[in-house]
Amino acid sequence: MRIEDYGLIGDLQTAALVGRNGAIEWLCLPRFDSASCFAALLGDERHGRWSLAPAGTAHAGARRYRPGTLVLETEFETAEGAVRVIDFMPRRGDGPPQLMRIVEGLRGRVQMQMELLIRPDYGSVAPWVEPAPDGIRATAGPDTFRLSTPVPLHISDAAVRADFVVTEGQRERFTLCWHLSFEDAPPVEDADSALARTQAWWQEWSGRCTYSGPYRDQVLTSLIALKAMTSETTGGVVAAPTTSLPEDVGGVRNWDYRYCWLRDSVLALEALLAAGYTDEALAFRDFLTLVGTGDPTKIQIMYGISGERRLTEFELGDFPGYEGSAPVRVGNAASEQFQLDVYGEVVGVLFLGAEILGRVERRLWPRWRTLIEHVESIWREPDDGIWETRGPRRHFTQSKVMAWVVFDRAVRLVERFDLEAPLERWRAVRDEIHREICERGFDPERGTFTQYYGSGELDASVLLIPIVGFLPGTDERVTGTIDAVTRELGRDGFVSRYSTAQTDDGLPGDEGQFLACSFWLVNALAANGRIGEARALFERLIALSNDLGLLAEEYDVGRKRQVGNFPQAFSHLTLVGAAFAIAAAEAGTQRVTDNQRTGASTGTERESKGTR
Repeated sequence: MRIEDYGLIGDLQTAALVGRNGAIEWLCLPRFDSASCFAALLGDERHGRWSLAPAGTAHAGARRYRPGTLVLETEFETAEGAVRVIDFMPRRGDGPPQLMRIVEGLRGRVQMQMELLIRPDYGSVAPWVEPAPDGIRATAGPDTFRLSTPVPLHISDAAVRADFVVTEGQRERFTLCWHLSFEDAPPVEDADSALARTQAWWQEWSGRCTYSGPYRDQVLTSLIALKAMTSETTGGVVAAPTTSLPEDVGGVRNWDYRYCWLRDSVLALEALLAAGYTDEALAFRDFLTLVGTGDPTKIQIMYGISGERRLTEFELGDFPGYEGSAPVRVGNAASEQFQLDVYGEVVGVLFLGAEILGRVERRLWPRWRTLIEHVESIWREPDDGIWETRGPRRHFTQSKVMAWVVFDRAVRLVERFDLEAPLERWRAVRDEIHREICERGFDPERGTFTQYYGSGELDASVLLIPIVGFLPGTDERVTGTIDAVTRELGRDGFVSRYSTAQTDDGLPGDEGQFLACSFWLVNALAANGRIGEARALFERLIALSNDLGLLAEEYDVGRKRQVGNFPQAFSHLTLVGAAFAIAAAEAGTQRVTDNQRTGASTGTERESKGTR
């Protein structure tokens, strides 16, 4: 199946991908970054899957989320009748993870078939499967899985099967529960009551969305996806719930995204905050406080769900990979990179918390001040850049822009909250960085900001310049940059991150068009006053989403399909930001920013103009 043929369900601590064929082909338990128990997505059924669909020939009809929820419904039709499969994961709280499937007869009489192949530890283990009073129990090392259902089950070669008939109005229920093998089995919740509880919780959460502008349905879908990728227990946000879905089908650009990039997390939470969700933003601020150390030189660009620092990358040689895209990777070596821009994201968390609370907590300020002073000593160094290229370090323009954000926001915090700090010195650093970027990161002959100092290459990340308030959206240099990026990095109207032919990123092959960059272009166009162009591109972009409104990391123009890990937080958070930008531009107002961390305002832009 194509990547866009999957739907997402989750319990705010992990997530599963459900194909339109009724097969769950990706699930990690008990956390997003745990080893998988279903991984047919990256191989075949031998790596684990749970299929539930009509036996024989069937047509997969409409599928949808129940309004405002992550409860997925898929309808199937056969010559004899029709059924609906309802898939969801109840919010677990302190209980165990549960995946529930309900088959509901809609018309006639349908012969159904269920097959469960649990393969823990990335498909490497076949568990011991034995009957249990209410179904079966499967155990492998520390993992025990329990399938509870009134439907008769058959066990053969570590596989569980069931053949049954569903008639109109009839419902059959299946609950898969996980727990540690050395602990007692938890009680099994009734599937119907769990469904009612899950639906009510999501609808209450969705009902708190304050956004009422254009494209509200798409914005709400994206917010739900972002919430689904946010750990309720730690506040961390994963970049995606999957690993190794390829950026280039058949190629090697396959990465593990089941971790918390500070950049992605901050941007995701700012998108949620813009729509009225403050709890998530404060939870991530607390997460960052926990994972940070007393030594600012030890701050990483990414962490595990609970703040783990060691994310050692290795390859799973037994997996063929999605459509032959190998290697399949676990862990991510990018955690060891130096990315200057991440400090802008960290200071953004402080700014974000101050905006929400109306104050800076005094006990935390010395810690933040130490970090800002560290950036003062390192901002002149080259880094690995926002895209984690595995080529040489450079003086990336976007990295320097985010260093400017550190001091711009620090100055504003000090001024607003009367904090103890070397204010004049930080103002001078802010202005120095601004001048240097405009002199060394800008190509006056082509009228555009470039990928790195002295480079002729372009990078879509410079579209952030008006978004973070470094320059006004109508500045002629912003206009020139928009036009150059569109012309040189555009493909069929969509934007690549950079040219893989010109940029040494240490990898062979190409990649699809990066959806977040295209949404940044929408935002920049709106800020530039080109609202018609912004709307036209936005509508082309949302048309790329699947029937459930979900987006992967990239879009392959040549193959006309989504590629990369799925669903991708970066794509959805930039969709939200672009919709807000269009709404603000159409209302004739000055957009504050795509992300609250920047705090860009008319006043900030005037201040920036004065430092050219």
